[in-house]
Amino acid sequence: MRLAFAPYILDFKQPAGTSRGVMLTKPTVFVKIYDESVPDVYGIGEAAVFPNLSPEANESLPYKFLELAANVAIGAPTDLSKHSSVQFGLEQAILDYSNKCNGIYYPSKFTEGQSEITINGLIWMGTQKEMMDRLEEKLKDGFHCIKLKIGAIDWEKEMAILNGIRSRYSEHEVTLRVDANGAFSVEDAMIKLNRLADFGIHSIEQPIAKGNWEAMAKLCELSPVPIALDEELIGISDTAEKKRLLDTIKPQYVILKPALCGGFSGATEWIDLAEERGAGWWVTSALESNVGLSAISQWTSYIGAKGPQGLGTGNLFTNNTPSALFLEGENLRYDTENRPDRSFFDTLDWRY
Repeated sequence: MRLAFAPYILDFKQPAGTSRGVMLTKPTVFVKIYDESVPDVYGIGEAAVFPNLSPEANESLPYKFLELAANVAIGAPTDLSKHSSVQFGLEQAILDYSNKCNGIYYPSKFTEGQSEITINGLIWMGTQKEMMDRLEEKLKDGFHCIKLKIGAIDWEKEMAILNGIRSRYSEHEVTLRVDANGAFSVEDAMIKLNRLADFGIHSIEQPIAKGNWEAMAKLCELSPVPIALDEELIGISDTAEKKRLLDTIKPQYVILKPALCGGFSGATEWIDLAEERGAGWWVTSALESNVGLSAISQWTSYIGAKGPQGLGTGNLFTNNTPSALFLEGENLRYDTENRPDRSFFDTLDWRY
């Protein structure tokens, strides 16, 4: 077997605002696995590296791909414990190849078009008017679970947005999730969590920056709003360390981003450990192209995830890859009659 990789830059249709700044582009790397005797038949994956979040997102990353390609050629293992995005892409490419190279990673009723995945409607950060307009669009489209990115604009304006939602829609009509991306300070986090509780918030992702285990544990113990760990999971691959984190912080939920927490194998271990401790979970994508998004969606259905998931729709980028995914109201579905055309991948600058 052989492996090749191709760096690619995804261009946002609109600037994507988070508490860490505004993104205009998003780099990624496509991976393919093939038999050198039949090079036109290959399995595709996406090593969805995320600058400022993926620990491996540095100048050494191309050398890891070269090491991986060399080891695949001789059938030798590669240590990817510190390269989550690469693990993620490799798993996809192998799964795709094993399932006849037609974009099927986890065969299920979802890939047969017989089931769907309910997702939350994501409201990106922006001005108060922009966020309200986006919110109205999501509600009009039929979403019943809304996730708002908070922590970038004025706090009182964000509270006004939440108040505006709750003045019109009860908790039974619209579920509200918020994601602070670690924007709260340790000192004022509890004050803000108490304020958020007034709006019947379902959960908050990562209220304070990762690494503050003791402070996060205290928040999880006292917060009136359930807390979900997100960035806190990134970079931890050792099973004993995963257990220590969960036993120390005792979160109400964990958020699984396969590209950032060890691929599907790493994310599965997080789920098992969380469930053993009574913590809930859901799956979230992390600005992948349609390749990674399709794989995550298929895995999410395959493992039987319950409730609204934090999956994208593939509509963020101007130059995304072909996809069989489509949105029907708040439900993500797979179009069995629209298998993605693979000619797109033949045009990429593959490196061997």
